[in-house]
Amino acid sequence: MNKIAGFFTELMRRYLPDPFVFAIGLTLLTMALAVLVQGQAAPAVIASWGKGFWNLLAFTTQMAVILAMGYVLATAPLTDRMLDRIVGAVHTPRTAIIVATLVGGIGSYLNWGFGLVIGGIIARKLALKVRGVHYPLIIASAYSGFTLYGLGLSASIPVLISTPGHPMEKAMGVIPLSETIFSTPMLLTSLAVIVTLPLLNAWLHPRHPAEVVEIRRDQEPARAEAASAHSIGGDNTLAGRLNNSRILSLAIGLCGMAYAVIYFTQGGSLDLNLINFLILFAGVLLLGTPVNYVAKLNEGIKTISGIILQYPFYAGIMAIMAGSGLVDTISRVFVDIATPQTLPFWGLVSSFVINFFAPSGGGHWVIQGPFMVDAAKAINSSVSQTSMSVMLGNAWNDLVQPFWILPALALSKLNLKDVMGYTVIMMFWVGLIYIAAMLMWGAQIA
Repeated sequence: MNKIAGFFTELMRRYLPDPFVFAIGLTLLTMALAVLVQGQAAPAVIASWGKGFWNLLAFTTQMAVILAMGYVLATAPLTDRMLDRIVGAVHTPRTAIIVATLVGGIGSYLNWGFGLVIGGIIARKLALKVRGVHYPLIIASAYSGFTLYGLGLSASIPVLISTPGHPMEKAMGVIPLSETIFSTPMLLTSLAVIVTLPLLNAWLHPRHPAEVVEIRRDQEPARAEAASAHSIGGDNTLAGRLNNSRILSLAIGLCGMAYAVIYFTQGGSLDLNLINFLILFAGVLLLGTPVNYVAKLNEGIKTISGIILQYPFYAGIMAIMAGSGLVDTISRVFVDIATPQTLPFWGLVSSFVINFFAPSGGGHWVIQGPFMVDAAKAINSSVSQTSMSVMLGNAWNDLVQPFWILPALALSKLNLKDVMGYTVIMMFWVGLIYIAAMLMWGAQIA
């Protein structure tokens, strides 16, 4: 296994470019495919790209907010103390790898933005505390748990199609979560991933000390520096007292929570905006004072610069995919050979391919969902299983799609090529689990 890990690590080191270069390359590749495969004129492709470049601006903001505010929540004093207790009980490198994977995975199952951040944070803490931990691997391991978001409470496609009034309700109806993420096959799939993935990651740890790359402790900021934010406006003036007022934070935080209670009692459903709302005001309550919250948020914003830069490029790619018909062409290659029992499997595979070009569950569903739902209805396959297959294909591919690993790279100060060799191996293992799940689940279709 160490030889396999070494092979992929060296391969990534030699040939994998920066994530932004990857996004530029995908843009040019998609343009070429639209011209050569779909027969579109180059000016029309460029026009689709330009028009679609800002189509996901609102969604980009939502993603940035959930990650930046998820960072605040994941680094709040209460969370930090909890993570320190976990780290204090870990003493060996392989146990550290297992713990990092579990925290990242469970966090992502609860909320993908929170999981992305808290996994990276505990991986750094473990790398600093436990001598002999291979730093690139523990960061990759914490990120690998992100795949569980596709089976979890913030899985974008299942949450969307379970909401009355969703865009495709006329075509497919409302699919309850009991038929997707809370179905027995998907719960068992979640269990299989959360049990076996940490063990695989621990197995990947280098056996020879000479192969271990530890975190550079001499570059780590002291805790005192992190605490310096408390001194901002910390004088005894009126402004200083307001900046450090716990009463103000408590008052506005309780107002936010009161709104959430009213919203749900009036029949409101969970969506991305409300998730962001809850994360914001939970962070305000946990940080204690306005100035503490602002200081932590400023730290969190540093982790999302890559996403803000790259998301418009992927929006442009998705616009080309939709406008040229490339999504339908890719999906049709798989769907045309599908039976009612195998459509979920082929949906998983086609979604994996498409996610290179559209690494967003919601945006991905907009361009692939209509075709897959029509196919399921045409051959009398399960709409709920087919929808879930698109979600899992998305979550599976995220292990090797450079976009979502950007926050982990920002937190760890590593490069993509340092960790991708490991996530490739993790992708193969998770793929086996997801493929087996889709084939066995699909076999139940009458």
